[in-house]
Amino acid sequence: MAVIPPQTPPRAPVDLVKWVATAIQLVGYGLTGLNYTPWNIYAFIVGIALWFAVGVMWNDRAIMVVHVGAFLSLLLGYLNA
Repeated sequence: MAVIPPQTPPRAPVDLVKWVATAIQLVGYGLTGLNYTPWNIYAFIVGIALWFAVGVMWNDRAIMVVHVGAFLSLLLGYLNA
């Protein structure tokens, strides 16, 4: 009996987008902790936009809605600061 080695599934473009978005969001949290405003806001906007794109790629409305809400909250907070 031949042993078939496990194969790694091919990576989809969405995998790269979601990991880049996650890294950028983490940078945004770090910048917030260091009180680097407005750079933290810029990082969050990019991360939110990328996660919204992931929601579009997956056709996942929940991901899209939560990131539209996050963007609106961030925008209102920034404009009222």
